[in-house]
Amino acid sequence: MSIEEIKEKRSGGDAVHAVVSFTKDNIDDDNVITTFKSPNGKTVKVTGDVDEAMHIALQADEEELDEKTSRALLRKIDFNILPIICLLYACQFMDKTTSSYAAVMGLKTDLNMVGDMYSWCGTAFYLGYLFFEFPANRILQKFPVAKTTGAFILMWGAILCFHAIPNEYAGFVALRTLLGIFESAVTPAMVLITGQWYRAEEHFLRTSIWFACNGIGTIMGGGIGYGLSVHKDSYSVIPWKILFIVTGLMTIVIGILFLLQIPDLPTKAWFLTEREKVLVVKRIRSNQQGFGNKKFKKHQFIEAMTDINTWLYFLFAIASNIPNGALTNFGSILLNSDFGYSSADSLLMNMPCGAVEFVGCILFAYSQRFFRHRMAISFAAMVVTVVSSCMLAFVKHSNSTRLAGYYLMNVYPITMICALSCFASNTAGYTKKVTTNAVFLIGYCVGNLIGPQTFISSQAPAYTGGKISFVVCDVATLALIAIIYFIYWYRNNRKDKFQKETNTEMELIENIEFADLTDLENPNFRYSL
Repeated sequence: MSIEEIKEKRSGGDAVHAVVSFTKDNIDDDNVITTFKSPNGKTVKVTGDVDEAMHIALQADEEELDEKTSRALLRKIDFNILPIICLLYACQFMDKTTSSYAAVMGLKTDLNMVGDMYSWCGTAFYLGYLFFEFPANRILQKFPVAKTTGAFILMWGAILCFHAIPNEYAGFVALRTLLGIFESAVTPAMVLITGQWYRAEEHFLRTSIWFACNGIGTIMGGGIGYGLSVHKDSYSVIPWKILFIVTGLMTIVIGILFLLQIPDLPTKAWFLTEREKVLVVKRIRSNQQGFGNKKFKKHQFIEAMTDINTWLYFLFAIASNIPNGALTNFGSILLNSDFGYSSADSLLMNMPCGAVEFVGCILFAYSQRFFRHRMAISFAAMVVTVVSSCMLAFVKHSNSTRLAGYYLMNVYPITMICALSCFASNTAGYTKKVTTNAVFLIGYCVGNLIGPQTFISSQAPAYTGGKISFVVCDVATLALIAIIYFIYWYRNNRKDKFQKETNTEMELIENIEFADLTDLENPNFRYSL
């Protein structure tokens, strides 16, 4: 039954109170329950093909959730979900930077790398990541998210251990490509899991906490690399090979813990009571999106691919990750060649980058308590990054100033954290969410593919061109953040205007937040700024 038909059956008053309920009897029916006009002018069909949380949502209406209970439930979720995700993210970043540490431990010499051959080791990783990004997102939608992610983690841990086997360049590059393939599922999986468990206003800080653990990975990797380097004569195996074995085994252990700890859905959580499972659904109702939907919806895919924000985030991902790709692979080399630190000391001197990222990103995210717009916080962090990259690129006669710039650049991940949290809270419709995630991470791959190529071997030891590329990319990122911020604000205003002009209460369609509608379709949906 359409809203227009309901209008004809109602009389009196200017407003129409249209309430169409999903019931236990009809939520699995393929017939249309209702249709309505969305703020973008399109007719939206709400069908029985709804979110996986719908069955629990019907019970959630009968439960009361006060603020004290909600806070207690949030603490329980944090305690059981966040630690393992933080460990995973620390380890996955350490895995990416192992080649940088190995490079100053003799990798390039042992595998006879000359010219730009080492740059292609970093590029190969992101070629694999790029190639498998769409398949990985589809697999995560089709199959249980936690079990699938755990399988990916175990596979990439094994591949990392295998890095100790090849004695020639070709085999090593092939393994870097495979590593990229199996790591491609991690970030989209964490975005989906964060969206399942937390309210929209909680996404930014939680995403910051687990993403900032990249900094812990930097510290751990640098410490392990330094310890192996200074005791290199004590081992019967080449130290850089031990580095890969150790980090690979750590990854496998975390994969096992992930499989044991993280449930596929909050409604299947072993650490929640039956009542708490219902209350989790009630908590996230305000997100206007549910836990997920396994069915691929073509219209949501088309909407994602025609949404201007998808492509602005794609450009943002490229611009912001060209510096990331360069520093991930050349950070230790730059400290060694340009700043003049020894091979072992360059591993130690890279560790403060991790501390700046971990502390800086969490502090920026925590400031949302005082400055509510996370997009403004992201913009401010990017201003700091632009200044820092200028310090590194253009200051000639002060090593301490350039080093400060090198360290402070590591607050830039807050911008990517903001983007990922926006996918969790500002992109609704499960197919649209995984598609937008995939496009963004393809841009992430492209940026990281380009990054190592900005460090040209003929420009060693200063790598001037690479450092100038940091400044250019950071300024472009700053502009893109401002444009996306404006579009979110504009769309919220347009939706408010639409509801006032239509003078209807279509948003009262019961349980519409679990109908798997997109952010553009759902008249209730508002973007978190």
